[in-house]
Amino acid sequence: MNPITNMYRLGRAGLIIVWNGARVIPPDADIPAPLKFFARKEKKPGEESNQDRLTRALTALGPSYIKLGQFLATRDDIVGPELARDLTPLQDKLPPFPMEEAKKTIQQELGHPVEELYVEFGAPVAAASIAQVHKAEIELPGGGTAPVAVKVLRPGIERRFARDLESFRFAAETIEAWHRPSRRLRPVAVVDTLAQSVTIEMDLRMEAAAISEVAENSKEDIGFRVPEVDWTRSGRRVMTLEWIDGMPLADKAALQAAGFDPKEIGARLMQTFLRHAMRDGFFHADMHPGNLFVDKEGRIVAVDFGIMGRLGMKERRFLAEILYGFITRDYRRVSEVHFEAGYVPRRHSVELFAQALRAIGEPIMDRPANEISMAALLGQLLQYTEVFDMETRPELLMLQKTMVVVEGVSRQLDPELNIWTVSEPVVRDWIESQLGAEGRIEQAAEGAASLGRFAGHIPKLLGQAEQAADAFSAMAEEGLRLDSYTVERMAEAQSRKGRMGRLALWIGAISLAVIAGALVF
Repeated sequence: MNPITNMYRLGRAGLIIVWNGARVIPPDADIPAPLKFFARKEKKPGEESNQDRLTRALTALGPSYIKLGQFLATRDDIVGPELARDLTPLQDKLPPFPMEEAKKTIQQELGHPVEELYVEFGAPVAAASIAQVHKAEIELPGGGTAPVAVKVLRPGIERRFARDLESFRFAAETIEAWHRPSRRLRPVAVVDTLAQSVTIEMDLRMEAAAISEVAENSKEDIGFRVPEVDWTRSGRRVMTLEWIDGMPLADKAALQAAGFDPKEIGARLMQTFLRHAMRDGFFHADMHPGNLFVDKEGRIVAVDFGIMGRLGMKERRFLAEILYGFITRDYRRVSEVHFEAGYVPRRHSVELFAQALRAIGEPIMDRPANEISMAALLGQLLQYTEVFDMETRPELLMLQKTMVVVEGVSRQLDPELNIWTVSEPVVRDWIESQLGAEGRIEQAAEGAASLGRFAGHIPKLLGQAEQAADAFSAMAEEGLRLDSYTVERMAEAQSRKGRMGRLALWIGAISLAVIAGALVF
């Protein structure tokens, strides 16, 4: 990783942000004085909003920064609630790339010319930062044709993301090394999470697999489905899906004209999301209105599975129990769940945390049913992370942000929607299935299987323990010894680290001076 190259890239990005007048740092952030130039300021009457400026700046910086902005919109623990709101509407839309490039990619990936794979191949109907979508026709085995959607990655997108992610990681490592307060937020882990998400999104086989998994999980769900994957015409950089002809789910007037009840669809959407999150531990994490349709049979159809959320069993139990605890106003139980899950360190008081939860829950619960927001509750809960030394939980933040969107869409369809009434059956059923008699039997069976696997490893573990004991015994008698080569490498690495740290500080200071100069002049 070249610090000079990365500082140049980051400095250039900073200048573009400054040039557009965008603010990207919360005003109360504990940061060096020069970076205060980037702090968010109040909008003056008639002045362009920071949201518009930020959108223009990140779009100018390209696909990687658009994805970074969308990712940080889910992390208000890092950028603050105001900046997260500014980033939330950021649209992943870019001009399409040429048809010839798309056809070339398809032939390279699938090994056949476009004309052999598709009866017709149309112009792009949507273009985003990573890929664009074409409408095409395929020939069916029994005769006739069917419309399909063909998603094709942008040429050279992997190389561009790799370059920018290297710069993001360099920035995160520098911040974590020199700014102690930020370490609780784990900026390097944040970049790693973004990198993993983008890597998965750029492998369309992974998106196809996600669609297939959701289809399998939800095959018994009434009123919900996903497009069918055409695996014979899909690969790493190309994916072919069933074309969805449906009404946009957010078009309330169209739904009513077709004879569907928007209130019922809104409630079903909320329950479907919770069912996928708690029952399956795998949910669509980009459920904005543009990705949701209603087909002619009244089923909700979700598309664009590039961003997915996954919850382990511990997180699912945590979610179900805290939601049920808030529904029943059992704040003591909600507090105990946090400690049992290990989210709050044992040095804190269960009673004091329960008091904090009551301060969150009571103002929300006393509102009219149509004003109660489950997402707002989770958001306030996650804001207590610093007070009670809770580590950031990215998977729960993604869940909460997705819930914000789902709640918003559901309430567009039914402004009087009672989130708790709609959610309670799903949450109660899951708790009964997991914590009731049936769930206990299943957990016991899983425990027995784990114990059996552990028993099979006992001879190997005993042998390793014996070797470790011999090594510690020798160390106690003779002391710890390092060979000359190891000592030399350690000294060399320490010296290089010191030089690179000083170099990074100088480059950082020069870059900040350039940015400050651009702001002043």
